[in-house]
Amino acid sequence: MHSSIFFAWGLAAITVVLHAVGLALMLRFLDYRGNVLMTQLGAISTRLVWVACYMLLLHLTAISIWGAFYVWQGCLPDFETAFYFSGVTYATIGYGDVVLEKPWRLFGLMEGLTGILMCGLSTGVFFAVVNHIYQFFVTNNDHHKS
Repeated sequence: MHSSIFFAWGLAAITVVLHAVGLALMLRFLDYRGNVLMTQLGAISTRLVWVACYMLLLHLTAISIWGAFYVWQGCLPDFETAFYFSGVTYATIGYGDVVLEKPWRLFGLMEGLTGILMCGLSTGVFFAVVNHIYQFFVTNNDHHKS
């Protein structure tokens, strides 16, 4: 049981580090790209779609890591089933059609809690990106009006 808790905390830590590094790289890239065309609807839409897809890729990577662990430990029979279970658990959908056996149930709880935190983090960062675009847009439109 103690080794299970250790692995669950380890997977949670890996997930948090993945998102911290991934989001830091994304923000650095956005800063590098600047706000050159952020007053044009197409540029704003493109940026938001890119940010959303990038964040989804981070989440899918985390889900894949959890799923690979489930297959490696023999908790689930194949990667497709493990990826599905992991995705449903991480996103806290919880259909219940695939479940972990008793010694592994703690992982479902830990993955769900980690998924809630990481989805919340992504939501906050997405909101910050939208707010940044909005502030840039308002500032530039104020200059044009004077």
